[in-house]
Amino acid sequence: MATAILDLEISKLPPEITVEERYSKALILIRMHGKPLGQALLPVVGGHIGGDELREALMNAAGDNLWKNWLYDTLEWDERGAVEAMPIATVAVCTHDRPEDLRRCLDALMLLPDDGQEYLVIDNWPLTDATQELIKNYPKVRYVREDVVGESAARNRALREAKHEFVAFTDDDATPDPNWLRSLLRNFRDPRVMCVTGLVMPLELETEAQELFEGYCPYGQGFERRVFDGAYCNPLIVDPLGVSASMALRKSLIDCIGLFDEALGVGTPAKAGSDCEMFARILRSGYRMVYEPRALSWHRHRRTWEELRNLLKSYGIGVYAFWTRMFLVNREFSVAVLAWKWLRYKQIPELFASWRKQPGCIPSDLLLAQMRGCVSGPMAYFSSRKRLQEVKGEVN
Repeated sequence: MATAILDLEISKLPPEITVEERYSKALILIRMHGKPLGQALLPVVGGHIGGDELREALMNAAGDNLWKNWLYDTLEWDERGAVEAMPIATVAVCTHDRPEDLRRCLDALMLLPDDGQEYLVIDNWPLTDATQELIKNYPKVRYVREDVVGESAARNRALREAKHEFVAFTDDDATPDPNWLRSLLRNFRDPRVMCVTGLVMPLELETEAQELFEGYCPYGQGFERRVFDGAYCNPLIVDPLGVSASMALRKSLIDCIGLFDEALGVGTPAKAGSDCEMFARILRSGYRMVYEPRALSWHRHRRTWEELRNLLKSYGIGVYAFWTRMFLVNREFSVAVLAWKWLRYKQIPELFASWRKQPGCIPSDLLLAQMRGCVSGPMAYFSSRKRLQEVKGEVN
């Protein structure tokens, strides 16, 4: 059975929650005065969750974060520093022939407070004119076509086209919260902060594939704001940094560390890894990144089993393509140790657990697809670089 997604303010809980009877569970985002504090997975019986049970479960799930934020609110203290004038940003959505997802994303963006931001849709190598036609319904949005295939090429085009110093990226299958953009931008007071990422929650958990994905590799990285300093962090450990589905960058990073590597990312033979490589380069250059859970967005996970299997294979390819790039270009020889540890301490134990049918294990066909992707990753990176050189040669 499916899982209902609920968004609740803990200071204004209703006496009872009612959902459709087809839901057996509810994943609840817990907020306090609008700020995400935690999440709870609760059973649903006959379409109902009782109020007393709900309040106790949510308070337990929020834990110390609830009382810490209550204290911050009482003292009127903000860990991000004093409020200053909100900078103006460019909001960019990179897309490829997914007009229905894009429509939902743009509808959400139109609900953001108007701080003067501009909106770009980068239509990457479109096969139809559906996206261009859709954009005509959104007068605030500027349409840009990019014919070099790949999300990195699309993001680089957005950085070049942006009129403002700060560029916020969201995916076409994401739905940003109304406070998403302001929450990202509040973290750029420190001039060493080059990138800010946000909390990403599932938009829906209607299928087994979506529930497995959220359980195995969720995009959200918790409900604590964290600062990652390149002077102290291992730049190759990028999982805690968040994801590019909710991300803001300084446009000046072009001059500081360069653009996204167009041999990586969705749409290339490397399949993924462009955000990992950019995050690693930011930290290697001594800059800072911030993970900000107030910058909330909702992501529609892949709905079918085949889509999930292909996605996990793509992630395997992307991680090893990223590591190959770091090994060859950046001389980060410790990637070999990381690859061994991932295989020895995560992938092999998970595979054995699946074969033994242990409770909560990931199905073996998904794990094997990911492992096949890992094996393909290095050659995929070389193939992607070769193709990019050919494309650039044709353009020139």
